[in-house]
Amino acid sequence: MASLQHSQAIKGAKVLMVGAGGIGCELLKTLALSDFQDIHIIDMDTIEVSNLNRQFLFRQSHVGQSKAKVARDAVLRFRPHISITPYHANAKDSNFNVDFFKQFNVVLNGLDNLDARRHVNRLCLAAEVPLVESGTTGFLGQVTVHVKGKTECYECQPKPAPKTYPVCTITSTPSKFVHCVVWAKDLLFAKLFGDKNQDNDLNVRSNDAARSSEHAGDAFEWSGNEDLEQYGRGVYDHVFGYNIELALSNEETWKNRNKPRPIYCRDVLPDRMTQQNGNVDKTDDLSSASAMASLGLKNPQDIWCLMENTKVFIEALKLFFTKRRKEIGNLSFDKDDQLAVEFVTAAANIRAASFNIPLHSLFEAKGIAGNIVHAVATTNAIVAGLIVIEAIKVLKKDTESYRMTYCLEHPSKKMLLMPVEPFEPNKSCCVCSKTPLSLEINTHRSKLRDFVEKIVKAKLGMNSPLIMHATALLYEVGDDLEENEIANYTANLEKVLSELPPPVTDGTVLTVEDLQQEFTCNIHIKHREEFDEEKEPDGMVLSGWTQAPPEKKDGKTSIGNGASTSKSLPTKPGITEIDIEVKEISDVSPGTKRKLSEFSDGSTLDQSSDVDVTRNNKKTQKHDEDDDLVMLDHWDSNMRKKH
Repeated sequence: MASLQHSQAIKGAKVLMVGAGGIGCELLKTLALSDFQDIHIIDMDTIEVSNLNRQFLFRQSHVGQSKAKVARDAVLRFRPHISITPYHANAKDSNFNVDFFKQFNVVLNGLDNLDARRHVNRLCLAAEVPLVESGTTGFLGQVTVHVKGKTECYECQPKPAPKTYPVCTITSTPSKFVHCVVWAKDLLFAKLFGDKNQDNDLNVRSNDAARSSEHAGDAFEWSGNEDLEQYGRGVYDHVFGYNIELALSNEETWKNRNKPRPIYCRDVLPDRMTQQNGNVDKTDDLSSASAMASLGLKNPQDIWCLMENTKVFIEALKLFFTKRRKEIGNLSFDKDDQLAVEFVTAAANIRAASFNIPLHSLFEAKGIAGNIVHAVATTNAIVAGLIVIEAIKVLKKDTESYRMTYCLEHPSKKMLLMPVEPFEPNKSCCVCSKTPLSLEINTHRSKLRDFVEKIVKAKLGMNSPLIMHATALLYEVGDDLEENEIANYTANLEKVLSELPPPVTDGTVLTVEDLQQEFTCNIHIKHREEFDEEKEPDGMVLSGWTQAPPEKKDGKTSIGNGASTSKSLPTKPGITEIDIEVKEISDVSPGTKRKLSEFSDGSTLDQSSDVDVTRNNKKTQKHDEDDDLVMLDHWDSNMRKKH
């Protein structure tokens, strides 16, 4: 009888999968082999070559095609009798609304970013459809169940936003290699090859801003007929020599810091470069342009000396201007762009040498710059199996058997899979418990735009917000707005809060709503004059529901195949944590149900966004592939210790 009930629950279920990447491919295969008959898949991505080593439903011939559609076709070859409906679209599109979600018995997430996870969580709450969340990072993984009113929702434990470094640290006082990578990628690369109209802080932080800007204009602009090596040497001398000397002129800055040393190209590379071994790439294939190939450098795991970094810097710059000149002005850093990675690695290493920071290999620098932690296909398969197990429990309404399962890298109590009971809903959660929030903000300086971008979108994850002060509508997004309404709301964005009609001041209560997500919350405004630039870089502090754990000094966190879910396991005292970093992170709140001491035989858990398990350290940016994760400074040394 139980077997018949089990079979009926599966065959009669209508399942929505969100994400068809690393976890998604394994999940779709497992659902099909488990006899699920009606599966719908949403994924906006197309297949890339880098997916093929772990997303086994795809082949070389599929590169450039829709993941959702190709995954469907691949599975129907061995399960032709089932129904699979693919959607090559963004899960946040307006047609995937609450009514769309209501048609499903369960939703299974294999996403790669916090914003989309929040969005799906809210739609599932509004539609009252159970959600099974998942994520992986390397050997670590987790699966969690979220059922409205019975377990905590995905947002009951807020995920801290990625660590953002103050501009002055990046431009003037780097102390870690990650600072140098951020500088090389987001400032120097963008300045040379990106949108010239975008603001760039590369030359802003100095005591002699006017002189610096004047010098910068000459250094970064290529005349068109200037010798490219001479131009490259000029850029090099400006950013690694002149700018450093300018920074040293402010003696106050260096009272308690190690002083950097200016580096000029002539001191490292006195003679003009000549081609190495005749290895100049003479093809027209833009993707093949490589400074390493031109210079005869073969191993990306080698750490280049200062001279080699200098050669790569100049050669990469020359190749951009000779082979990819049409792209200049529109380029943004891409971890799959070999030439971009070479340039950023060389620039970061030269800056690191200037500030007496250890140099890193291209392989390591790419991991930091591209937020990469290499995925493990086996972990994806294990997590996919766990998702299906929990989905079956949900369909059978076997509430008592729900488990949040963590996949560990090292055995704990002779186990690699650690199941724990889900937490009850957090009564302080602003999403599922509608708890009001509090925002400390300088209402005389902060604009409505700051509030929308930093709080409503970044912190609350709303996509189409509506903001009200009592009965007055301050801001709204929508396709059905009149021109005069759009003009009015656009004008409001540029007004400081205290000058809005009506004014937002100390004691004001704002109502913020996302109609698509059917999510509403009230925010109590508290005026505050000053904020700590290092600890509170946004210039505002949101509180009122369980706060994310404070980041430890030099602590990092991590995420990978999609990212975290609810609470993670508390850290056991005495366990050495591993430095890594994430895009999204989970919470670590001590609790009676999840004690690391109950699991740990000296094993270390990672609290990632894909995986809610703890490591420590901070952040750089961006989320990419569904199996990637942000690696930060010192990660390499920690990994060496581990092995």
